Amino acid sequence: MLQYTFEDMKRMERAQLGNMVPLELFRTIRLIGLNQGLPMEGKATTLTIGRKIGESLPVQNLDELLQLFEELKIGIPRIVYKDNHKINIAVDDCFCKGLPVMEEKMVCDLKGAILEGAMSKIMGRKTTVREIKCNVSGHEHCEYEIRI
Repeated sequence: MLQYTFEDMKRMERAQLGNMVPLELFRTIRLIGLNQGLPMEGKATTLTIGRKIGESLPVQNLDELLQLFEELKIGIPRIVYKDNHKINIAVDDCFCKGLPVMEEKMVCDLKGAILEGAMSKIMGRKTTVREIKCNVSGHEHCEYEIRI
C-alpha cells in the first residue's frame, strides 16, 4: 500500500500559486468541515489525524519539534513549564487567533494531537497531550499540557 511521508508533502510543483494556501481555507476545513460536520465535533478524527502527522514529522527532540511548528506556521511555541513528568507549551499566533470568542470552547485539538504523536515518537513511549487554554475561549494564547 502506498503511503505518503512528510518528505513527500514538501514536494511542490505549483508554478503559479506556490506553496501557500490561505488561513481561511485551513480554518474552513478544520472548524466548519471537521468540527461542525462530524460527530463529537470531529474530535476522534482530529486526534487520529494529528497523532499520525506528529509521528511522521522529521524531529528527534522537543527543540526541533518547536522549531518545526514555527517553520510550518502552526504557531510560535514556547515552553512555559517543565519537569520530569510534565511540559506545558504555550502557542502564540495560533491559527485560531482572531476568531470570535466562544467561552469554554477549545478548538485546537489537532495541534495538540500533533504534539502528542511527535512527543510519543521522540520519547519512545506513550505521552498524552491536553489543550488547557485556547484563544477562542478568551485566553491570551493556546496552551498544551504534555504528560510523559
